[in-house]
Amino acid sequence: MAIIRLPSFISSVKQFHKLHSVPKGHLAVYVGETEKKKRYVVPIAYLNHPSFQDLLQKAEEEFGFQHSMGGLTIPCNEGAFFHVTSRLMNNL
Repeated sequence: MAIIRLPSFISSVKQFHKLHSVPKGHLAVYVGETEKKKRYVVPIAYLNHPSFQDLLQKAEEEFGFQHSMGGLTIPCNEGAFFHVTSRLMNNL
């Protein structure tokens, strides 16, 4: 199971939310393996699921918690992101 440093992650998310409109109970993420990334808004509940934590671990390994996009960047292709989030959506 991935260990995420939640205090620094939460601080980054709060700073991002001040700049961009994100519904309460959600967080914005940027997804993609190239410079051209797409923004998605996902429920915070996803943070508790091991499959989403795996994506977060990849993000931490590549970027730490200083993301050039200003929000959380997940370095995977959109297909993999959709696969994980669609499974989570069906389980909530």
